[in-house]
Amino acid sequence: MTAKCTYSTTIIADTRYTNLISNGDVSQKIKKIGKDRAMIKYENAITPMATYLFFLGAGTYSTFKKQFEYPNGDKFMLELLVPPGSDEKIAQHALQVLNDAIMWVYLFTGPDKYKNWEQALKVKALVERRDAGENVSKELKAAAKNITWGYKYTGTVYREIGMQNSDFGGMENVGNTTITTNRIMPFPEMTDHSFEYMIKVKVHEFYHNLNGSEVTGRSPFEIWLNEAVTVFIEREYSEFLFGEDYCRLDEVLTFLAPGVGTFAQDDSITSMPIEPDGFNDCNELISGVTYVKAPEFVRMVQTLMGRETFVKGLDLYHRRYQHGNASRAQWIEAMEEVSGLKFKKMAHAWLKQSSYPKVHITSSWKDGKFVMNLQQKGFKRGMHWEFPFNFALCDADGREIWQQISRVDKVKQKFVIKGVTKPAFVSLNRDHTFFGKVFYEYSEEELYLQVNNDKDMVNRFMAFYRLAEMEKMRLLKNKKAKVNDRFRDLYFTLLSDEKLMSSVGIAMLAIFQHVEDEKFAHAYQDLYDVVKKIRKAVALRYEKELKEIYAKYAAKTFEGTYVQTQVANIKARQVKNTALALLSELDTTAIHKMIKKQFTSATCASDKVSAFSLYINSSASDKMKLLTQYQKVAQKNLVSWESFLACVASNNSKDAVDIIRKVEASKYFRIEQANDQRALYCRFAMNRKKSLLTAEGRRYLKESLLKLAPINEYSAGHILDVFGNINQIAKKHRAPLVKILKVVRSKVDKDKHPSVAHTIERIFDGMIS
Repeated sequence: MTAKCTYSTTIIADTRYTNLISNGDVSQKIKKIGKDRAMIKYENAITPMATYLFFLGAGTYSTFKKQFEYPNGDKFMLELLVPPGSDEKIAQHALQVLNDAIMWVYLFTGPDKYKNWEQALKVKALVERRDAGENVSKELKAAAKNITWGYKYTGTVYREIGMQNSDFGGMENVGNTTITTNRIMPFPEMTDHSFEYMIKVKVHEFYHNLNGSEVTGRSPFEIWLNEAVTVFIEREYSEFLFGEDYCRLDEVLTFLAPGVGTFAQDDSITSMPIEPDGFNDCNELISGVTYVKAPEFVRMVQTLMGRETFVKGLDLYHRRYQHGNASRAQWIEAMEEVSGLKFKKMAHAWLKQSSYPKVHITSSWKDGKFVMNLQQKGFKRGMHWEFPFNFALCDADGREIWQQISRVDKVKQKFVIKGVTKPAFVSLNRDHTFFGKVFYEYSEEELYLQVNNDKDMVNRFMAFYRLAEMEKMRLLKNKKAKVNDRFRDLYFTLLSDEKLMSSVGIAMLAIFQHVEDEKFAHAYQDLYDVVKKIRKAVALRYEKELKEIYAKYAAKTFEGTYVQTQVANIKARQVKNTALALLSELDTTAIHKMIKKQFTSATCASDKVSAFSLYINSSASDKMKLLTQYQKVAQKNLVSWESFLACVASNNSKDAVDIIRKVEASKYFRIEQANDQRALYCRFAMNRKKSLLTAEGRRYLKESLLKLAPINEYSAGHILDVFGNINQIAKKHRAPLVKILKVVRSKVDKDKHPSVAHTIERIFDGMIS
């Protein structure tokens, strides 16, 4: 990583290849030498780069191009290399998405980002008019003159190259970024979630030209330096397009998701710190800890510094270490220098230990004085956490009586606020300012007030999350109990709120198959049944209204740019398909027809995939016939095939494993392909009620591990993640799971597959400790 070099590369290859590419600019155009050989030369002289970023490729692709033009008229070429025969219209949409991302990086990052914000919006509008054919060159140059903008690309060509068999979404290579082919273009078969991913991966990999390539972390241990800031910028771009509340709630759901969420991973016995002391394979660093927790550390630093100061710190870091390497200490020093704050101790705690703050809070109010006591847990001795803490005291209408952001740097900390009226509720860790959990005794009334009136969207959701937790626990303890009418009605009220849904989509309504109470947290089947019970109660009470919501959102149309209409349609489809999913809980013939109609008439992938998933989880008599029909269609297209496999792998029917085995036996299932591995084996493993709690599921889990370990350790590692909480699983299931690990350990060659072997050892060590 420290070998920062310039390169001269000559490629000689068969003339049948359509593309011969390497880093840098073409110094000698391609020419034929001999009967069937061609030669081309590249010079990568402007931006020295680390050796691990060197790229050389000879291949056959369809190549699509679009010229990118900065506001001042400087230009370079965008190229998209995708499978032969790819649709040009779809490719041009992909290039436009990339074009917009690169322009955003230029206009909305950099040291004067917030100072320039309004002017950047004006320039962006002028650029769009220019690109539409208007002559606004004079206005544009005047509007962009004498302003310090963000990162500007240094090459003459920037390529995105489809890589079908890729362990990762994308990999930055200077001038030649590879992106998994199923996510590189907005294929008609692409789901909405994949579309969002496509937008994020394009801006992410492009920003790596600055953060990761021009400035490179010193060692693999500091890969988070390359990734955390890049993810942070990726998130900001996503917020620009989809809205801050929508994106932040999506991130919070990523933290909280049971089993696969960042909190669960960070607390599991297989977890490693952001900056570990060792690893078996660099791929072990490609995890939620690096790509979710590490960006949250960066976000906390930004909160403490203030966003205007933070961008100046980033600029200093990038200028000071341009064309070189930087260590964690040097990144911290740049932030300290600009802000005047101290971060070394905070950084050491966050980067060198696993887990996260568990903050227990008590409060009291008397005679106009509000007292709040914090005590943090979940850290190693001498390594307590430091973090920003954002809280507010609110009245019954959600108006702020008091609000502040403070730095917590002690194990125990007290806040005393004088001269305030008694709050109706307390809004804690607003916007999820610190990466951790808050434990506070809310009353049920406080939570209902908060979910309806808190001005902070994250706390509105967390209030709903806690009410759902209370309801799930009540139903778990008494399986004969009925769903609480008030909670059922709250769910429907939120779903019916058009303004709320257009802002945050259905993330607000997430009810996880999980509870915090360890006694029930790993009773996966019981938790699944309880959530279904809640959803069915909503459907039974509001069947007519849900059908009306479904029809209303199905009829919605939107206008705007390509991306703007996609964003609006994504949020609308979320609500429509949530209404359909709730109705599916009724499992009647009429609802089966409704689902099947959507499947057969769907004009977009998300509608088709949603309906398919609901249908194969229903009691419809012809569901296997429909599955076979869809399989025949899906197996002809790699994007559809991936979605089909994922639906099959996560299905919850009684014969789920038999269905999975049948699909796996298809000649179209390719075990050597990362997409197929992730979609079938990994998705099944994450369905814990089947993979861990049933005998047939455990057999299939063991077989999956034994097949995958010699082929792809990275995918096998994802399957091993489900064993991360093995100590908390009921004893009757724990013994057969331990036996699976012992069998896999005995059959896997430790020298050839060290990551799998040593991860199993870490699981056993964690069980003992």
